[in-house]
Amino acid sequence: MKKSVVYALVAAVLFGASTPLAKLLVNTVSPVMLGGLLYLGSGVGMLLARLLRDRGWRASSLQPSEWPWLLGAIAFGGVLGPVALMFGLTRTTGSTASLLLNLEAVLTAVLAWVAFRENADRRVVAGMLAIVAGGLVLSWPTGTVDTGSGWIGPAAIGLACLCWAIDNNLTRKVSASDALFIASSKGLVAGTVNFGLAMALGSALPPLGTAMSAMVVGLLGYGISLVMFVLALRGLGTARTGGYFSTAPFAGAALSLVLLGEDTGAGFWLASGLMVLGVWLHLTERHEHEHLHEELDHAHRHVHDEHHQHSHDFPWDGQDPHEHRHRHTPLVHSHPHYPDIHHRHGHMRNA
Repeated sequence: MKKSVVYALVAAVLFGASTPLAKLLVNTVSPVMLGGLLYLGSGVGMLLARLLRDRGWRASSLQPSEWPWLLGAIAFGGVLGPVALMFGLTRTTGSTASLLLNLEAVLTAVLAWVAFRENADRRVVAGMLAIVAGGLVLSWPTGTVDTGSGWIGPAAIGLACLCWAIDNNLTRKVSASDALFIASSKGLVAGTVNFGLAMALGSALPPLGTAMSAMVVGLLGYGISLVMFVLALRGLGTARTGGYFSTAPFAGAALSLVLLGEDTGAGFWLASGLMVLGVWLHLTERHEHEHLHEELDHAHRHVHDEHHQHSHDFPWDGQDPHEHRHRHTPLVHSHPHYPDIHHRHGHMRNA
């Protein structure tokens, strides 16, 4: 499962890096238009990658029961979340917004643990708290904070964080499906909505070079990052993936030192230490107990390990990994595991 950790950290680095890169463009493009271009870059890029991989169009592998989860994730994370954020940013300060955006990781974990019954032991909770504390230190304002802007702006940003937390948990429900399809669908819908909203608000189209730069940033920070995030969800579950992904502000701050010439202070190094501690706590987690695998039918890339002992009703050359729809029969055993796509069982107690 260490590969899933790498996926989560790569997703965080790419997303975190997109913030200072987008900051270089924000003075020439309106925030809503920039959001639309970032998402469109993600959606178009991932769609092209999927077409190249499959050598043409191929229907998604989502089952009818999975579509509501994906559509819900797109609605909350790709439409409602960005609109709420842009609304909130017009009514609050940047420093306050940076602090409030740390709510996403907290709300993602709380929803995963409370609403979706994902297991959380003390080590994982402590790691999450350390990472979030690092994010708070990193984004804590060093100057005077404007507290007279009212509650509407902060409430809108908090709503955006809740939307993204719901998005993360709903995406987990379809994380066994094609990550490129999920990323392209989210990007195209979110990009179209934000671009249309920007045009409706009277935003001007940016120069072609600026638009292309924004779309490339979106491809890296929203598209490829989302693919890595989905792959991490498969192996780690929502809360743990969210914990690793919460290191994104550190990646953004580190890149800002190079691109924007920003200075480091004691807060930067304190935040670094807290985030390293949190990642270490997650990496050293060991969760093991006897558990039941209920009957399950799904499709994803796999090898024939202890969780995949099935026959094939089609010609197979014996090569692993391979992908097809397969059924898991009930199985009871014990081994170290994460709440991945094969271990979404309940717990009588925290193990």
